[in-house]
Order: sequence, then C-alpha cells, then structure tokens
Amino acid sequence: MDYINQLISTTEITTETIFWRLLFSFFIGAIIGLEREAHRQPAGLRTHILICMGASLIMLLSIYIPQTFQNFQNGDPGRIAAQVVSGIGFLGAGAIMKFGVNVKGLTTAASIWVIAALGLTIGAGMYMGAIIGTAILLISLIAMDVIEKKLFPGKYIKRLHIHVKNKEVSPDDFKDILKNHQVAIRTIDVEQYYDENKISYYLTVQISERVKLNELTAELGSIPGIKRVKLQQIL
Repeated sequence: MDYINQLISTTEITTETIFWRLLFSFFIGAIIGLEREAHRQPAGLRTHILICMGASLIMLLSIYIPQTFQNFQNGDPGRIAAQVVSGIGFLGAGAIMKFGVNVKGLTTAASIWVIAALGLTIGAGMYMGAIIGTAILLISLIAMDVIEKKLFPGKYIKRLHIHVKNKEVSPDDFKDILKNHQVAIRTIDVEQYYDENKISYYLTVQISERVKLNELTAELGSIPGIKRVKLQQIL
C-alpha cells in the first residue's frame, strides 16, 4: 500500500514511474479503443492504445528533461507536450469521412483528441483525473449513444451494389423502390462490362434503422434483369 501511495504521489520520473504510467495509458487506450472497435470505426483498438501511450510518453519526456539536465531546469515542462494538442488533429482528420452530403467519423475524431489528452494526464501523474475522464468519455460514447438512438432514430450510410444482367435496367427502375423504403441516394457509380452485356451500379445510400433490409433487397432482386443485390455497411 505504501508503495502504491508513493508511486502515485511521486513527481520524480524514474524507470518505475515510466513503466507504470505507460502501462496505465495502455489500458486506458485499450478500453476506449475496444468501444470504437465494436462500432467498426476506422480508428480502433491499436490506434487508441498508440495515441494514449505516445501522448503519455511525450508528457514524461517533457517533465524528465528539466528534472535531469541542469541546462534546462528553467525550461517549461509543458512545451513539448503542448504540440500533442495541435499534432493530434492530423490523426483525427484521418478518421473523418465524407459520403455525399454526409460527414461521418466526427465522434471518433473527438475520441482521438480526448484519448491524447488522457495520455498527457497520465504522463503528468494525474491518475484520478485520467480515471474520471475515462469514465465520462465511456458514458458519452456508450450511454449517450443509446439515449440518442432512442430519442432521435438515426440513419446509416451504406453501400448498395446492384448487378444487372443486361443494359436495359437503369436506375429509374429501382429508384421508386428505394424511395418507398425511405432510402435516400447520395451517390451513384456505374461500372460497365464492354465484353459482356452487364452493368454494376454502386450506390451510396442513407438508410433509416427502421428499414427492413431483407424486404428491401428482396424487392430490388425481384426486378427483371437484376442479378444480385448486396448491402455493405460503411459507418
């Protein structure tokens, strides 16, 4: 117990301090990463672990330099760590994707920014701050997600593949079905097979969670000339 209290209260950066703080940041990153991985987000388990550990290590380095080297004892310990706040924006931007008029991944980008802040907090030795921050972040990602879906039924972005046997089938033949199921078309890409009498339509669509996907695909597949219908989850 005394060892734990000493480890928590110490301000000196030692090998033990580095080990335990990096280990703690590993678990914090893993907890948030697992939640994002469960939602099939582009930034998942490994990404959040690496960001949290990296931010923690940078904070440790920021504290270690003025403590160890006499020439830098008057330096600002937060100077190096401050660059994490601006630098993490590049990773966050990579998690944001645009599909037509819809933007997805903002929540994951925000979680990346917060996990970096938690890593800095752990590196500075603010263990309770990191625990409280992680708890609130989990509540925001899990509990608020459930409440939000109940109060505001959401819509999902999916990729709809429609493969037709002949060129006589056009988007006009299935647009009415999509409209009846309240499916909004965002983009349409066409792939033609010149050596065969086939066309593939790739649609980015916005679908409400209330839509019965089996009925939608079955109705589309019943159109004469359509060979295969496939729905793919994007986000």
